[in-house]
Amino acid sequence: MANTKRTGKSRILLWLLLLIGAAIAAAAYVYRAPIGGYADVGTAYAARVGCSCRFVSDRSLKDCNKDKLSGMELVTLVDDPQAKSVTARFPLVTSSTATYREGYGCVLEKWEG
Repeated sequence: MANTKRTGKSRILLWLLLLIGAAIAAAAYVYRAPIGGYADVGTAYAARVGCSCRFVSDRSLKDCNKDKLSGMELVTLVDDPQAKSVTARFPLVTSSTATYREGYGCVLEKWEG
């Protein structure tokens, strides 16, 4: 039967990991409004620019990903060729979609918030 007693070092490591996790959760809670705001604006910008790149310039989505600004590495782009739209997602926070409309270019769908 395995020894289930924790050594002093493993207890310290466990408490340290719990403390780090609690600090990250507290920071995310305190800064949730700015994080959400930047994520909303970032995904809207990426969706509109990605849509224009994909459906106005007729480039591949892989090529359009190269145009993202630095700091937007977490934003992912997904296209829908049938709907002529691009959706930008910031994981676990928000997403925005822009759709190509003849005569208007790429238009963001209405924000709810």
